[in-house]
Amino acid sequence: MTRLTSDFFVERLKAWGVTRIYGYSGDGINGVLGALQRAEGTEGEIEFIQVRHEEMAAFMATAHAKFTGELGVCLSTGGPGATHLITGLYDAKSDHMPVLAIAGQAETTVRGASYQQELNLDRMFADVADFVQEAAAPAQLRHLVDRGLRVAKARNGVTVLILPKDVQDMVWKEPKRAHGFTRSGPGYSAPRIVPHEADLRRAAEVLNAGRKVAIVIGAGARDAADEVVAVAERLGAGVAKALLGKDVLPDDLPLVTGSIGLLGTKPSSDMMEGCDTLLMIGTGFPWAEFLPADGQVRAVQIDIAPEMLGLRYPVEVNLHGDAGETLRALLPLLTQQQDRDWQEGIVAGMDEWRETLKGRAMADASPVNPQRVVYEMSPRLPADAIVTSDSGSCANWYARDWQVKRGQRGSLSGGLASMGAAVPYAIAAKFAHPTRPVVALVGDGAMQMNNMAELITVQKYWQRWTDPRLIVCVFNNEDLNEVTWEQRIMEGNPRFPTTQSLPDVRYSRFAEMLGLTGIFVDDPAQLGAAWDRALAADRPVVLEVKTDPNVAPLPPHVTIEQAKAFMSSMAKGDRSAAQVVADTARQIIGGVRERL
Repeated sequence: MTRLTSDFFVERLKAWGVTRIYGYSGDGINGVLGALQRAEGTEGEIEFIQVRHEEMAAFMATAHAKFTGELGVCLSTGGPGATHLITGLYDAKSDHMPVLAIAGQAETTVRGASYQQELNLDRMFADVADFVQEAAAPAQLRHLVDRGLRVAKARNGVTVLILPKDVQDMVWKEPKRAHGFTRSGPGYSAPRIVPHEADLRRAAEVLNAGRKVAIVIGAGARDAADEVVAVAERLGAGVAKALLGKDVLPDDLPLVTGSIGLLGTKPSSDMMEGCDTLLMIGTGFPWAEFLPADGQVRAVQIDIAPEMLGLRYPVEVNLHGDAGETLRALLPLLTQQQDRDWQEGIVAGMDEWRETLKGRAMADASPVNPQRVVYEMSPRLPADAIVTSDSGSCANWYARDWQVKRGQRGSLSGGLASMGAAVPYAIAAKFAHPTRPVVALVGDGAMQMNNMAELITVQKYWQRWTDPRLIVCVFNNEDLNEVTWEQRIMEGNPRFPTTQSLPDVRYSRFAEMLGLTGIFVDDPAQLGAAWDRALAADRPVVLEVKTDPNVAPLPPHVTIEQAKAFMSSMAKGDRSAAQVVADTARQIIGGVRERL
């Protein structure tokens, strides 16, 4: 059988360790699909997962990278299929994940002819990709794959390879040993990156001088959890977690203050206000108002990406290095902090905050308090569970009410904060870890936007998974709730039903139509039993909860400006004003009652 360029392409992906591609077919990429078909049953064959939409394929590739540490791969045809990829690829770029996107293209013979589905994809992908190239000849493809995948892995970024239809179907010929050709090879292993000794000593001097040290960690600290704890114990520090670093350390560690930022905890906010020294590790946490004021603290930052150093706070010592390697080198230079008053105050603050969370979650609502949904979920999750979240208001409850245990994993669209990532993330998590239970926390807006369709993907593949448990928990409040609260708090405007109201869809019944399990809850007393049933199910579950849209996602501290904007929105005729005020009062009073 004649070996085509597409056959070489698939073989080269296998040589790079690619085992799974998320994608959707189309005539512009049929050559590669044919090569995947011819390779079925061969050693190390690449699994193709058919999604409902190319955007979801890119989200799944990003999630694969997050939950495995490997390169994620997605595929589309040219034209509209390729344009659909771009949101998910920006998710990978924003969260520094290595992803390869494979896109079809019109034949080289018609390029520049305004041909059907002919777009200048290299220009379109130029901003999102660290490496993007369109192949014009078979001999070019070898080095495009090798260089492109090496760039994606080394830079934790996006590579896009564009393959015209005719190039895919050309007979493969190895590049010549001649002028005008280049011959590349596969393989990449990340180096050990550690700062110079002099920089480590400068950092140690800053940290040792501190008496109230605060640490903020992100996803870049994931492989350095033990080292972070050791440094915090040595310095008598507390540790706050940026949203993408939520699963780096368990929440039952006394020195951990939970999430930081608008979705964060009061102890994290208080620690930032009171600290005299700041250590940032593997985080691009963006919100300036939740970091210390300029000049308040001396600061040190550690990051593997040099472009992130000194970007969020004017730090005194920037350490370019791997978090684990750098902390291991730094630890012997740190002195034991004898005064533990600062850390003990942080621990006491967390004990009080847990009672506040309980009070807020158990406060009455109409019909179900959304905080209670996650509060009831948290203690029931197995130690190896994986949790994903939408970027709507349920991200607040993910950030605060889910108390992470050691061994659990979780993620969401962080830097991009895109709606619609929770279910594709959960699907990718199941393929990457088929023996682990997975939960997706999703708003009804994201379900209607694109996640309902991906339940069909779940139906298509779930019987392949060793553990069939994938629970899609839908917060059905008939409202684009996160934006509604932003309108009230940030803009001082009342809820605008024209833009915010959503149709009431019975998501649990849709699941049953697909042969999955559907559970509907509109009584808070039923929540615990519903979670128990979902976690014991023999197939994927849609757990639909009718939640109260007027429960405020309260920030850790309400500023005077936010309070004025909120009262202004109520005074301007918000139709839900009475219930909003009542629900907010119940949250605050409930937290106080729990502390009495």
